[in-house]
Amino acid sequence: MPRPSPIAALLLLAALAHPAAAQERIPSHCIAVAGGIDGATYLHRAGWRDPLGADEVRISYIDHASFLIQSGGLSAVTDFTGNLGGADLVPDVVTMNNAHITHFTSAPDPAIPHALEGWTQGGAAQDHDLDLGMMRVRNVPTDIRGGFEGLRRNGNSIFVFEAGGLCIGHLGHLHHEPDAAQYAAIGRLDVVMAAVDGGLTLDTETMIRVLGRLKARVVIPMHWFGRDTLERFLAGMRGEFDVVDTGLREITLSLHRMPARPTVMVLEPGPLD
Repeated sequence: MPRPSPIAALLLLAALAHPAAAQERIPSHCIAVAGGIDGATYLHRAGWRDPLGADEVRISYIDHASFLIQSGGLSAVTDFTGNLGGADLVPDVVTMNNAHITHFTSAPDPAIPHALEGWTQGGAAQDHDLDLGMMRVRNVPTDIRGGFEGLRRNGNSIFVFEAGGLCIGHLGHLHHEPDAAQYAAIGRLDVVMAAVDGGLTLDTETMIRVLGRLKARVVIPMHWFGRDTLERFLAGMRGEFDVVDTGLREITLSLHRMPARPTVMVLEPGPLD
């Protein structure tokens, strides 16, 4: 019996090693990919109900710090307050932080399969690592200022969503620059949602430093109070980052369709309908 050629043997081994690759989440290593693109093809008018390609992720800005993330037939809502607008949507997972009532609800819909609280419970930091197949959701706890209570250890979580080969970070109500261990746990993000109020969370200079360290290709501002607040942040980001004021609520991204330079994408919040 003739022996198979080296190329045929390699193809056979690859097929045996990955029999279900089409059913698995596209791996993310939390490393930003700068795929050269012809213009801003990631910007187009689409609704949250529109279908997505197998390798695409859609991010819709709902309000304040709340976003809908969709990929692989799954949906997640960040800083979930219970109000999505008029949408008949039950997310697969919601994440929450309790810095203010605008970041959580005490009574999430029991039909939601996974409601992840980002703050400490019984003195122990939350440790979420939820694998939904086509989407993985994990958290990195950080501290927050607690008013009369002083520092609240592990009162906030940075939630990281791995989907479509992308690593997407939501910084939540971040009150301090992450330390070395927290940066390592976050990894190098492809997309990051960052609070840019300039004081209720991080001051603008520190937030810009954090975003530079995270090296994300796409930064989406959130938690801004009027255009003046937003413009102060954008002014500090210009130069190192391109700035695109999309005028849109949604953005669709994929691993191989990212801006060639680090870019701030300004989305307009709006309820789902």
